[in-house]
Amino acid sequence: MVRPRVGQGVAVHVPATTANLGPGFDCLGAALQLDNVFELRCLEGGGERFELIIEGSEGAHLRGGPDNLVYRSAQRVWKEAGEDPVGIEARVRLAVPPARGLGSSATAIVAGLIGANALVGEPLSKEKLLELAIDIEGHPDNVVPSLVGGLCMTAKAASHRWRVVRCEWSPQVVAVVAIPAIRLTTSEARRAMPKAIPISDAVVNLGSLTLLLQGLRTGNGDLITDGMHDKLHEPYRWGLIAGGKQVREAAINAGAWGCVISGAGPSLLALCPPPVAEEVSKAMVRAWHKAGVESRSEVLGVQQEGSRWETLPDL
Repeated sequence: MVRPRVGQGVAVHVPATTANLGPGFDCLGAALQLDNVFELRCLEGGGERFELIIEGSEGAHLRGGPDNLVYRSAQRVWKEAGEDPVGIEARVRLAVPPARGLGSSATAIVAGLIGANALVGEPLSKEKLLELAIDIEGHPDNVVPSLVGGLCMTAKAASHRWRVVRCEWSPQVVAVVAIPAIRLTTSEARRAMPKAIPISDAVVNLGSLTLLLQGLRTGNGDLITDGMHDKLHEPYRWGLIAGGKQVREAAINAGAWGCVISGAGPSLLALCPPPVAEEVSKAMVRAWHKAGVESRSEVLGVQQEGSRWETLPDL
């Protein structure tokens, strides 16, 4: 373990994620080929000093200070490593829009953990960083694929350990993400859900999740179509997304196998074969425009490598 120098810095590349994928509520997520880049640099002053600089129009409302997720995550690393905190500047090249259901908060958590760990010589293992990330976020479906990449199923085993299973995603399956110009926080989306659900709904989700994972592994569109059905969260969240059901219908009519809420929303995720991806993308944007909501759409592959860091030249 080393004491970081003033002016020392690292750049951390962290991918966006899409969580749930319909029936995989709070346990299934995939990393996407859309990265936020966090440049973390040590400043003079104590560990309470934290400065945030956002590059990108989407993050004008984000603030520094002790509640910032990058800062809180870095502090957890200092504590676990037995290191005195240092001041940090975080310069963020923002490509993942906040409060859109694409894991923006997870990117901040993962960047703070990886960056702070790198600055002190990486005393904490990736497994420990994963544990800290889940603890800070409160659920694993975004932070796990954001850290390790790929399609991940994460569950707490009988041993009380978090177990991560990397699942296969066929290259014959493309993700189309339609991102509206409206925000929806995870806390708002969770408040819309009931405290309990019928056993019959849980059984439907178990079956759907099995079909979806097999469809994603093999590229079987029929299995994906039958697997992208959820009874735990989507029935209660569609009403929070203006025009969402019309966009879902447009995606399916354009050739998508299915369309679901990405994470807590309001972005929507369609899965389709590569030849129709561009038409699905355009159809989703048109449908949202018709509903009075401006949006943009991305055709994205699954990012398999996860987060990575590199050293910046000292100032």
